[in-house]
Amino acid sequence: ALLFITVYTADGFLFYAEDHCVFNSTKLDDIEYIKSYYYQKLEFTRFSSSVGKYVGYTEYGVRNAEAWNNLPGELSRMRNEKERYCLINVGNDHEAAL
Repeated sequence: ALLFITVYTADGFLFYAEDHCVFNSTKLDDIEYIKSYYYQKLEFTRFSSSVGKYVGYTEYGVRNAEAWNNLPGELSRMRNEKERYCLINVGNDHEAAL
């Protein structure tokens, strides 16, 4: 799986976002794009291309998911990340592994 992490710290608190691709082959249908948001090591919101929308796991995460799911164009943009972000990288990783 591919993994990219962005970390922000402020006043000792830790926020980070993680993008990753889960795949069994290089075919687009076999790839799942996931973007997770964490605070203090607790995942609070996630977008999954398999679900097609944001899902919240905490009270704050549920509010984020609801707001982000209702932003014009946001879900379309995130659904396209599977092809834009994952497809080329999965192909490169698969080729390098062979």
